[in-house]
Amino acid sequence: MSSYNNILVLCQGNICRSPVAEALLKRQWPTKKIQSAGLSAMVGHVADATAAQIASTDQLDLSSHIARQVTTDMLQWADLILVMSQGQRSQVGQLTPEAMGKTLLLGHWLDLPGQQKDIPDPYKKSRDVFEHVHKLMAQGVALWSNKI
Repeated sequence: MSSYNNILVLCQGNICRSPVAEALLKRQWPTKKIQSAGLSAMVGHVADATAAQIASTDQLDLSSHIARQVTTDMLQWADLILVMSQGQRSQVGQLTPEAMGKTLLLGHWLDLPGQQKDIPDPYKKSRDVFEHVHKLMAQGVALWSNKI
């Protein structure tokens, strides 16, 4: 049994990547407490329409999502913090240095030849980019499944 019961997923705005990753993780682990937030959140905004549409075709419902800013309390609450990029991992370290040890990339286990394990930000990009990012996050969550 894993010690990761409180999982926090972060991205920048908390409207594209982290709400989808949160929904994917909740589907994978319905008994765990999973939240998302943004490092520079678009507080009060709903999920990005394109991200929500693609999520919906994957049987995920983002209709109740409201973006929120990450707090040090959230970082302390989490047993595991999943971020989309190394840059975001550094931001977490600046906010709460003691959280660095439990902050890992959602794409950590992805086999991306010659690439970083970062999951790119699709904000204001084409639907193709959103679909690619959704697939990367779904793969990332699946690969975490035997680690959490």
